[in-house]
Amino acid sequence: MSTITTQDGVDIFYKDWGPRTAQPIVFHHGWPLSSDDWDTQMLFFLEQGYRVIAHDRRGHGRSSQVSDGHDVDHYAADAAAVMEHLDLRNAVHIGHSTGGGEVARYVARDGKGRVAKAVLISAVPPIMVKTDANPGGLPIEVFDGLRAALAANRAQFFRDLPSGPFYGFNRPGAKVDEGVIANWWRQGMNGSAKAHYEGIKAFSETDFTEDLKAIDVPTLVMHGDDDQIVPIADSSLLSVKLLKNGTLKVYEGYSHGMCTTNADVINPDLLAFIKS
Repeated sequence: MSTITTQDGVDIFYKDWGPRTAQPIVFHHGWPLSSDDWDTQMLFFLEQGYRVIAHDRRGHGRSSQVSDGHDVDHYAADAAAVMEHLDLRNAVHIGHSTGGGEVARYVARDGKGRVAKAVLISAVPPIMVKTDANPGGLPIEVFDGLRAALAANRAQFFRDLPSGPFYGFNRPGAKVDEGVIANWWRQGMNGSAKAHYEGIKAFSETDFTEDLKAIDVPTLVMHGDDDQIVPIADSSLLSVKLLKNGTLKVYEGYSHGMCTTNADVINPDLLAFIKS
């Protein structure tokens, strides 16, 4: 396996496919998944002649199941270590959900001079939890409930999420894809329960406001208006206003997992933005 070891001794697994001379596209996955969640996009862009890279976040997938560092600063630093190891420049960074927060933190703090463009898909910034400064956020009890369900029966919890709200399979008339559900469960169960438990705090309570303000590269913000996991009103609709060079694209009726269920639409839109 291709891995790098971070300064604090964590082995980070990554995939690196395609011509080394081609423009790199880097994919950052969501919670509690792995780089495998990007297979459809990576194969698509590989066929378009790009170099495609994706890594498993610490505690997720094939990366080390370490005890510490399950916070966005470490996530971004680990991503930066992979980028530096591969010496990637002029890269496009694409993040889904928690991965969108990782992209925002990486591009704002560590990616100066290496990043050409960024894409935030169904992403958690600016901040998910309800606070005095973010009255439209979700109550902390929502995230406490996620933690309780994970601790009680992670395997069942990781069946219920993709079977229901993640892909919108709980909507009337939805075409349920058992393979997609099984693949979500497989990715989740490959990771560390501790990383997933602590990652809930990372994705829900981290404030990315200043990161968004600091990003100066062209940034595409994509979101489905039927996202039941990261509601659009308190995420992308706010994020695009904080970006210096942001563009918002809203998808009517699309779910949180639209990169998978609607890849036939999302992939060409990503390609158009990268080429623009």
